[in-house]
Amino acid sequence: MFTGIIQKTGVVAELRDREGGKRLWLKTEAWERPYEAGESIAVNGVCLTLADQRPDALGFDVLEETLRKTNLGGLTTGSTVNLERALRYGDALGGHLVSGHVDARGTVRSIQAVGPDRRVEITAPASVLPNLVPQGSIACDGISLTVAELFDDAFAVHLIPTTLTETSWGDMQVGDAINLEGDLVCKIVRREAAEGRLASDWSWEKFQNG
Repeated sequence: MFTGIIQKTGVVAELRDREGGKRLWLKTEAWERPYEAGESIAVNGVCLTLADQRPDALGFDVLEETLRKTNLGGLTTGSTVNLERALRYGDALGGHLVSGHVDARGTVRSIQAVGPDRRVEITAPASVLPNLVPQGSIACDGISLTVAELFDDAFAVHLIPTTLTETSWGDMQVGDAINLEGDLVCKIVRREAAEGRLASDWSWEKFQNG
C-alpha cells in the first residue's frame, strides 16, 4: 500500500525489451533507507517490484499488460516519473490509501493558472468516474489529490506549487496520459451497496452527494 505522497522523482535511463514486457531502469536520488530486493515501489502510481539495482539506477520488470493499461507504455529515455516506496507499519498516512493498481488512463483536457496554483481537468473512462465523489480522493500518476469538481466525463483537481515542483507534473501538457486509481474506500462502499449489505435507507447517490 501507498499514500499518494510522492517522495522522489526518477528519470528513465533505459528501456530494454524482455520476454513479456520491458526492463525499466530509473535514475533517482538515493533514499536514506537502503533498498531491499523485491520491495514494492510505485512508479507513476503503478506498483512495481524492484528487480535489480546498480550504482546509478533501479531496475523494474514491466509486463505488457501494464505497459498497455498505464502511461508507462509511453515512457522514453529522459521521461520523469513519480516515485513512492510502500508503506511500513507505523508510517504516517499523509494522503489516502493507494493500492498501486491503476484502474485506467485519463487524459489532461485543460490546464488553467489560478494565481500560483493550477486547475487541471482530466477526462476519465466510465469505469473510473463512478468511484469518484466531490471532495473525495483520487490518485493521479501516484499523487494523492482531491476531486474539486466532477463532470459527466471528467473531473478537476487543483495543484499547489509544492506539487508542481516536487512531482513530474510541473511539465504537464494538455493531452498527456494520466494513470488513475479511484479511492479504495469508495470502491468498497460502492460494492457493499451493490451487494445490498448496507442499511436499507442508504444509497450510493446519498454518499456521492455528501
